[in-house]
Amino acid sequence: MTASAPVDPDTIAARLLDWYDAHARELPWRSAPGAPPPDPYRVWLSEVMLQQTTVAAVKPYFTQFTARWPDVTALAAAKDDDVMAAWAGLGYYSRARNLVKCAREVAALGGFPANEAELRKLPGLGAYTAAAVAAIAFGQRAVVVDANVERVVSRLFAIEKPLPGSRPTIRAAADAITPHTRPGDFAQAMMDLGSGICTSRNPGCTFCPLATDCAAYRRGDPGRLPIKAPKTARPARVGRAFWICRGDAVWLVQRGGKGMLAGMRALPDDNWTARQDGDAQPPVPGDWQCDWQHLGAVQHVFSHASLTLHVFAMIEGPVDGLDGGVWWPLDEIHKAGLPTLFAKAVRLALAQTD
Repeated sequence: MTASAPVDPDTIAARLLDWYDAHARELPWRSAPGAPPPDPYRVWLSEVMLQQTTVAAVKPYFTQFTARWPDVTALAAAKDDDVMAAWAGLGYYSRARNLVKCAREVAALGGFPANEAELRKLPGLGAYTAAAVAAIAFGQRAVVVDANVERVVSRLFAIEKPLPGSRPTIRAAADAITPHTRPGDFAQAMMDLGSGICTSRNPGCTFCPLATDCAAYRRGDPGRLPIKAPKTARPARVGRAFWICRGDAVWLVQRGGKGMLAGMRALPDDNWTARQDGDAQPPVPGDWQCDWQHLGAVQHVFSHASLTLHVFAMIEGPVDGLDGGVWWPLDEIHKAGLPTLFAKAVRLALAQTD
């Protein structure tokens, strides 16, 4: 690792906070710079939603969640199915399951713990989320490192070691510049800097309050950092989903409690999540003795695999005796809370069968 230490950490913190006071993003889960900290519930909820998801995508979900469940006690009392349905479309559904578990544990405790170590003990709170809640909601000095902060710190210190191996070095460097005063504002300032100025491509160094302190900027190549290890190819999978209608209703099932999209409502399928062979073309389940029409296929990319899901509609065959699901009115399919993959399949089916 090659690193160039910037100037006095106190100077960096002061410059960044001055910049944040003038340029902080207005977000529904934030307090204004220097204002009393926001409710820990809102900080926690937003940070869970923002994992692997953009701010633009999260805003409407956050607004809907907090309108329906305004505090952690309300969320703790919610039905699992209702939360999963409200989460539909945000992806990474294990976050929603942990959200309910955590809310119930916090409600039982009487509120969120005020320190990072205790926050780490809650379901679904890793190092980043616990640090963010501790700093932003409770004003505790905590080292908050997300992808934006990784980028800023890698450039500020000219850290040459590729990610993810450089993360311990990045964390140590972030620790060195994290102040004891206004740690929540500092954490959010780092995020805003990485999101709006110190971007992955074409960083706006001319507008950066830390440009004169930045080792990568002094070298003239800030966009080269951080160095990332080559990505491995995602395995390709192929599966089938089944569109079974009776009158003005479609048969939806509840997926199992483990694995991908666990606990979500969906079209019945051929258990593609359990198969590793992307070339496999499994037959339609043998106990469904009926004729099927191939409506087409939808594409979807998960974090670890890509999927081509073929959609088949039942033309003739028995629709009685199905179990493990529910007949859902087609005119209310938007209320089913389907994950994005199956929402795509439904749109395809509706377009092909109108």
